[in-house]
Amino acid sequence: MSTAVALQDLACGFPIPTGDTYWAVRDLSFETPAGSFTAIVGPTGCGKSTILNVIAGLLAPSAGRVLIAGEPLSALNRNATYMFQQDALLPWKSVIDNVALGLLFAGVPRSDARRQAQTWLDRIGLAAFAEHYPSQLSGGMRKRIAMAQHWVMERDLLLMDEPFSALDVHTRQAMESELLALWTGSGRTVLFVTHDLEEAIALADEILVISAGPASRVVSRHVVPLARPRDLLEIRTHPGFHELYGRIWTDLRREVVRSRERTTA
Repeated sequence: MSTAVALQDLACGFPIPTGDTYWAVRDLSFETPAGSFTAIVGPTGCGKSTILNVIAGLLAPSAGRVLIAGEPLSALNRNATYMFQQDALLPWKSVIDNVALGLLFAGVPRSDARRQAQTWLDRIGLAAFAEHYPSQLSGGMRKRIAMAQHWVMERDLLLMDEPFSALDVHTRQAMESELLALWTGSGRTVLFVTHDLEEAIALADEILVISAGPASRVVSRHVVPLARPRDLLEIRTHPGFHELYGRIWTDLRREVVRSRERTTA
């Protein structure tokens, strides 16, 4: 299996007023197989978003290498899309024009972009809202539109930074199921940052646990052995789910405690 993303001895440092350097991550390495779904968990401030920013090409590392499909990354990652916690819908544009926006920026003719956007609106069940505006949509509908914005681009890599954290529990579970339905069989690679360990287990093939900062690194990797396709309404009742949760939480809890101790100190 080919590798979609490889980070080799990655370090990201930022100058601070004392004249020293704050190392968000340091000596961080991992590889992600193409077509896989990898979740990244860790305590607050451990550099999870920094990792995605580096992979997206939005932040140049201080040291180490980033390889995308085996090639060194030295600029913006044109092979990826990036879904943030807050959606990026433009309030003055209709739903269909929001979905088509990335295609237009990529040089696709407007008629073709709107046709592709309409196909994705059909797929996510929001075709009837094509000419509505974001302010007329519920939170869950906005998230589905945001996902359509990214999937219509047909990039090989989807970076997701806590995309569902602001949703209520029922809408969140519906969005998780929608994401898996879109991802299954697509061949695309997903890197998904979350604070929710249950969400990570429910969605991912593998979970990376990141250490407390500063100088965060990967402390453990856990393969999720739960079969696919997954029924997210029932998966949390699976005995293997709770066994894996306990095993990962042992690692994650240690880093959360360290993070709190460092913050208090």
